[in-house]
Amino acid sequence: MNTLVSIIVPCYKQAHFLNESLQSVIGQTYTRWECVIVNDGSPDNAESIAQQWCEKDSRFSYLYKENGGLPSARNAGIKKCKGEFIVALDSDDILHRDFLIQLVPQLQSDDNLGIVSCYRYFFSKNKENIINKYKATGSTYQDLMFENKLMPSSIYRKKCWEEVGGYDESMVKGFEDWEFWLNITKRGWKFKFVEAFLFYYRKAKKSMLVDTLNNHAESNMEYMFKKHKELYTAYFDNTAEVLFYYIKTHRVGKMEIKNSREYKIGKLITKPFKIISKLFSIQK
Repeated sequence: MNTLVSIIVPCYKQAHFLNESLQSVIGQTYTRWECVIVNDGSPDNAESIAQQWCEKDSRFSYLYKENGGLPSARNAGIKKCKGEFIVALDSDDILHRDFLIQLVPQLQSDDNLGIVSCYRYFFSKNKENIINKYKATGSTYQDLMFENKLMPSSIYRKKCWEEVGGYDESMVKGFEDWEFWLNITKRGWKFKFVEAFLFYYRKAKKSMLVDTLNNHAESNMEYMFKKHKELYTAYFDNTAEVLFYYIKTHRVGKMEIKNSREYKIGKLITKPFKIISKLFSIQK
């Protein structure tokens, strides 16, 4: 149980959550860790908060960099760290006090494992306010091709990060962790889940994940499919099934909107304006 674990905490516009996140680090029952707080050019008071924690405990260290996005912030922190195992903790999320002491032994006891995750809670405002629970299964890249089952703060070997060349820094619009896990596991590394709720994921109305799902999901998936096309062509039938499912879902959604009462009323209201606009364009 003497393996050094490096916890990387990038922060950008999340200083108001940072104390709670770092408190969950210092409260770990597994004590052989270091924590690198990465200020990704944040315009708030992230630096002063980070410095306070560095003064409180020598296991904390601080790194400032120009804003470059979450993948580059994680890579910068990992380049500085010394641990054999890595945890990338987002600055608004919280670790259960037994997170490390339960996950670290899994990597220590099985050389085929590259990544270990756990069950997670979704919470709002405070970690006692649980709004959802997530359990997952799987062990190989096939289980990750069409769904990211692993949470961003899963623990993994630094050796895996080195093998894939780190997080893809072009993926600034999200899914960088999903691509990272797929890139690791397609090389033969296995993953597993500890069957316990040891992680708290903050559910916010405005977050990077919400923005990704609403605005960038399709382009991110297209990038992943092309980057790892040898996997998706090898499983062509599954890939086609997933893509046509998304096409059907999109078409059905558009039909439901068009058939809704609100849409029809909106069309009636705007129709006179469209006619007037058309007449003006003809006169010109």
